[in-house]
Amino acid sequence: MAKTSSINKNEHRKQLVKKFATRRQELKATIKNPATSADDRAVAQQKLGKLPRDSNPIRVTVRCLVTGRPRGNLRKFGLSRIQFREKALAGELTGVVKASW
Repeated sequence: MAKTSSINKNEHRKQLVKKFATRRQELKATIKNPATSADDRAVAQQKLGKLPRDSNPIRVTVRCLVTGRPRGNLRKFGLSRIQFREKALAGELTGVVKASW
């Protein structure tokens, strides 16, 4: 089981990403637009730099829904490899069958 503080910090990051998504998208569009003047681009880059670091979606970690483990996650199921194996063998995941050939 992961530390509760790590899980809570990641949830806080998700909220910040959602809160600043539109503002971040507008600033990025301004920066990428070739018609934007150099001064406007510099201002947009400064504003983007002033946003909270945790509002960047790259800082959100994919974690296991059951244990909060940050590594070895299967995105499709939202579980770590360990929990996936336990639940698959117990028959708790629909559509998952142990391979045999």
